[in-house]
Amino acid sequence: MLTVQLDDLAHHRNSVIGHSPWKTISQEMIQAFADATGDHQWIHLDVERARRESPWKSTVAHGFLTASLIPLLNQQVINVQGKSASINYGLNKLRFPAAVKAGAQIRSKMELLDVTRVDEQRTLATYRTTLEIRGGEKPACVAEHLAMYVRS
Repeated sequence: MLTVQLDDLAHHRNSVIGHSPWKTISQEMIQAFADATGDHQWIHLDVERARRESPWKSTVAHGFLTASLIPLLNQQVINVQGKSASINYGLNKLRFPAAVKAGAQIRSKMELLDVTRVDEQRTLATYRTTLEIRGGEKPACVAEHLAMYVRS
């Protein structure tokens, strides 16, 4: 994990910050996300039907379940100090190149693209976040994650 002062964050622009540990995407996580969002498509929940009929031969995680893990995984890659809060400001260019099968493991690869001082209290960081699938050829998710840091 990289620990960096907010005032020094820009020194890491255009570099890979690091990778998070691997996280398993369980069928239970997929079920809980379906229940929370009301998205109960069979490709996510019906294990037997997915084995027979889906192109992946398995249930798969919702794309937005995968994307929702970006903040958690990124917090395991970088520790920005000198802030009182870190706010998820948004996502740009969100894409889901590959499905995440139930039981698969993903991790975050973080690259710092830009750092902008918004005002005296706030700094906006733009990270390219790539959620890699262990053993996969394509990533599960790619997005520009915008993190707004509020100074201490």
